[in-house]
Amino acid sequence: MDERTVHRFPLGPTTGLELDGKYRKLQESERVARVRMPFGGDAWLVTGYEDTKFVLSDPRFSRAVTLTMDLPRLQPHIVQNPGMIMSMDPPDHTRVRQVAARAFTPRRVEKLRPWIDEQVDGLLDRMTGQGPPADLVRDLALPLPVSVICEILGVPFADREKFRDWSDIVMSVTAFTPDEIQAAFLSLTEYLRWLVGQRRVAPAADLFSVMVRARDVEAVMSEEELITFGVTLLVVGHETTVNEIADMMFVMLRDGLYAELARGDGPPLPRLVEELLRFVPLESPGGFARVATEDVVVGGTLIAKGEAVYTQLSAANRDPEVFTEPDEIDAEAEREPHLTFGFGPHRCMGAALAKMEIEAAVGGLLRRVPGLRLAVEPEEIVWKADRLVRGPEALPVTW
Repeated sequence: MDERTVHRFPLGPTTGLELDGKYRKLQESERVARVRMPFGGDAWLVTGYEDTKFVLSDPRFSRAVTLTMDLPRLQPHIVQNPGMIMSMDPPDHTRVRQVAARAFTPRRVEKLRPWIDEQVDGLLDRMTGQGPPADLVRDLALPLPVSVICEILGVPFADREKFRDWSDIVMSVTAFTPDEIQAAFLSLTEYLRWLVGQRRVAPAADLFSVMVRARDVEAVMSEEELITFGVTLLVVGHETTVNEIADMMFVMLRDGLYAELARGDGPPLPRLVEELLRFVPLESPGGFARVATEDVVVGGTLIAKGEAVYTQLSAANRDPEVFTEPDEIDAEAEREPHLTFGFGPHRCMGAALAKMEIEAAVGGLLRRVPGLRLAVEPEEIVWKADRLVRGPEALPVTW
């Protein structure tokens, strides 16, 4: 390995929505940089757009290998096992993913639009009925994705508080102890075992029933894969969308974009959402590691067999070699596709659903509360700390 500076990771603060300037400096000098993780030693960090796409799609970078090593990592302990889809490589990853992909086809997602609009209207009825001020996290950004994932998976809505609490702990970096994180994961696992048992007795028109059939009739997946995949869908299926809605609304209210849309002066909402998905950093501070299964050159740097590589999607989305004025919001610009939902085999299968939920939430607010504004100064917002994704603890608004 060549001699080079080893940077401490995380590079800077990971709360709020400001992307640390050190990422830009690395893009200008070391697009593939050596970093020292809090646990497990050194890894590589890729910040460039094209290099990130390469790492995420090249089969020589493995997720499954991370299960067999003392991985350089952010947390003292990472909850994962061989049955978790995020820890699989093709063909196993492809086999398991195809089961859930049936629920996320464009046609099936589009069928949900009227139901999602109804959920937004119901939430806004309650919010406006109570009168200002309101908390957009509590009143909209959180309950909407939770309702949607319950509907798709077939989770009893009455259990939403339980799995939400467990999910919040599992998505922690260091906000909870390793024992607390492990306990929450086990609680989620046992809950899913119970739900699978319910679906075996009484199948329904939901994704868990489809998955149980894939296990019991089609023999597509093992019991452990069924349970752990269910945990992943339950957690990731709502957690990221909750924060995307809250983060985007904060930026829109802070920067006057919401007022522009309310006046009819802004860009089409879908274009603005797409640009905000690029601009607003969600991951905090890094994604999932991959390990080189052989020597691979990335951006002119040799990644040796057995070395771990991290990508930073938020940095890649602001790569000045690819995006003109990358630190500006410009929904009219013709831009390359953002990488917020990932790239390659592990790209988020729920991307279309997430965008639909965001557009439904923002569109509903524009119709019902065009005068919406922040109820506190932007710097008074309290942000989540030590989580895998960025988002406000609460988003006070008034009208």
